[in-house]
Amino acid sequence: MTVSIPVRAHASPLPLRAALMMILSACFFGLMAIAIRYASRQQHAFEIAFFRSLFGAMFALPLIARGGRNLLVTDKLGFYVARCVIGMLGMMAGFWAIVHLPLAQAIALSYSSPLFVTIGAVLFLGEIVRMRRWTAVAAGFVGVLIIVRPDGVAAGALIAVMAAALSGMTTVSIKFLSRSEPPDRIVLLTTLLWVPLSLPGAITVWRWPDTATWPWLVLSGFLGTGGHYFWTRALRQADASLLAPFSYIQLLVVTVLAWWLFGETLDAYTATGASIIIGATLYIARREAVLARKHAVEVKAAEAEPQV
Repeated sequence: MTVSIPVRAHASPLPLRAALMMILSACFFGLMAIAIRYASRQQHAFEIAFFRSLFGAMFALPLIARGGRNLLVTDKLGFYVARCVIGMLGMMAGFWAIVHLPLAQAIALSYSSPLFVTIGAVLFLGEIVRMRRWTAVAAGFVGVLIIVRPDGVAAGALIAVMAAALSGMTTVSIKFLSRSEPPDRIVLLTTLLWVPLSLPGAITVWRWPDTATWPWLVLSGFLGTGGHYFWTRALRQADASLLAPFSYIQLLVVTVLAWWLFGETLDAYTATGASIIIGATLYIARREAVLARKHAVEVKAAEAEPQV
């Protein structure tokens, strides 16, 4: 079913506050990947997704004290559920990739998400995307193919790409919700719904964590909710296409920490593919900004014309 979503007359300029929030979000999500890797020494990725959701929900509950019980009330519950099912599938796939792939490769593939955001914006947000941006999207997917290796497609890499596609759909859905729903409600309801949605997968591989693993599971919940908190606020204040470049700090954080903590290095395929993906999505963001400024000038000029 296609959701009809109103389109804003013009895109807003990028506020500094939104950029800073996206940077904080990227750092939180990067550190969460490290916590997940440590937790995976004992737990399955599906269990980690459950505990991340459980502890994430606990860290989100204080939002009720600030916003009141009205945060739990919405007329878009069905949309929230659908969005959370997609988000949970993306989370489980993404966690699996973080556990089984080199961290830099898993995160680099996750950066193909803005490519899927562009496609989703056309299908669900009614945005018009012309040849230049479609060319950038195609170039980005070339980068994805380089990362998954030219000599054969690994199943783990495909799962990481699937996680990126689902993440792109989630970004589009959050952008839709942020037009009418407060950020605290989006964070709270999402984290609460993720708990029951993540439980069935966890039960199939259940194993009680040992003492050394619990701190990493709690930390993953805190970092995940913190990242989600800043992410939704950034998307509330600026277009996703303008904020995308700032999320690349996550790759830097993960690459440095993976090298320092786990001895992982950034191979040539991943570095080349990530560079192409980042270049493509940066071009998309820049093109979005240019078109937005052009449209704003045209609207201002039309408003300034004398009425006859």
